[in-house]
Amino acid sequence: MRRAFGKPHFHVIGLDDGAFRRGDRWAPVAAVLLAVPARVEAIRIGRVRVDGTDAAEVLAALVSRLPGRASARAVLLDGAVVGGFNVVDLDSLHRALGVPVVAVTARAPDFGAIRTALERGFPRDAERRYRLLSAHRLTAVPGAASPVRIAVVGCLRAEAAALVRRTIVEGHTPEPIRLAHLVASAAAPPLPSTRTVKEPVRRRPRRGPVA
Repeated sequence: MRRAFGKPHFHVIGLDDGAFRRGDRWAPVAAVLLAVPARVEAIRIGRVRVDGTDAAEVLAALVSRLPGRASARAVLLDGAVVGGFNVVDLDSLHRALGVPVVAVTARAPDFGAIRTALERGFPRDAERRYRLLSAHRLTAVPGAASPVRIAVVGCLRAEAAALVRRTIVEGHTPEPIRLAHLVASAAAPPLPSTRTVKEPVRRRPRRGPVA
């Protein structure tokens, strides 16, 4: 991993969901293959069930459809949830893809508040979801422009931290994740218009000879 990150260009996959509305059954997700620092090589779009349990399966299938995905050295994703509380099993995703998986978050999560929300929203499944969310210790990334924390599967934390620093172009979000979010949000269904749509005016046909 360290040798790959020392090269001028290497490939990384970014995963993220896009905007969705309250009441939607599905949330858009996108996978972006990026040649670091900023050259997009391939994009694929899919969807996950909002608050469902299919996150790792869907994301693994999405990555498998990316042209050139075999060149990727790692996968980066924004936290460990997509589509609301559809929790990503990071270990399962790592096993399916065979490359390191790094979940990046800008703020330290309030696990007490998260557990309470899960118990209220998913009383039958709260413990399983919480175990997945808290399975891997979060590590601060020193030297990043803005503080970020990472959960790492499949490589050393120092290697994952180096990867995150290399992929941040501006701010605190790694470029593969930022682009995946933009792509997924662009794939979301448009919000309903609040403007009143006028019925078309039906004009009475003119009387005259038939051509």
